[in-house]
Amino acid sequence: MSLHYRARVGALVRLGMIVMVIIASSSLGALAQDGGGTTGSAAVGEIPTTGGVRPGPVGVPPRAVGRRVGVEPVALRSEQASVDAPIEPLQIINGVMQNPSGPFVVGWYEQTAKPGEPGNAVMAGHVDYWNVGPAIFWELPPPRQALGAGDPIVVIGEDGSELTYTVEWQRLYELAELTVETINGEIVGPTTEPSLTLITCGGAFDPVSGQYLSRYVVRATLAS
Repeated sequence: MSLHYRARVGALVRLGMIVMVIIASSSLGALAQDGGGTTGSAAVGEIPTTGGVRPGPVGVPPRAVGRRVGVEPVALRSEQASVDAPIEPLQIINGVMQNPSGPFVVGWYEQTAKPGEPGNAVMAGHVDYWNVGPAIFWELPPPRQALGAGDPIVVIGEDGSELTYTVEWQRLYELAELTVETINGEIVGPTTEPSLTLITCGGAFDPVSGQYLSRYVVRATLAS
């Protein structure tokens, strides 16, 4: 998620960065955008970003066995945000969210809801990537901010089903705002309705720490 590749050519990049959890000492990943303005490649990078979203303790409660009625997600699409990407399952280990494995993949955290079922399906992606440049969620945060309220986001299930979510709200969180209460209450915590939360990096990039100073979150609700 970091703009290391830009930092290394002497450019101080200020970018705004959501399918997520975030603390100053944690990080998230995403997919890279190809030269044609879309992100259809399933390739993953060998070198992880060092400036991505860094999630902290999230305390997502386990789901009861047999409660699942959703689908295993395999792909994410958003025409407005130029996203057409595979989804990989990730884990929250000891309260820390794993990073997506490369710039061309979106990560879905298996401890959160499955798409289509009541609850919060949380996904993360890189905004950019070292030695790659713009990544899968490049179009999400300001100044580009390609998604707006009411825009569709489509999740494709392993059974071929397509679940359409509509954007409800978007917000740029400064790292200081990302307390455990905010993360669990507003971003990653469970919801009563079928929801989709996307997370990526945003705001200014600090070349010293190799991190973005904000996290960008998109919340959508199942429409079909």
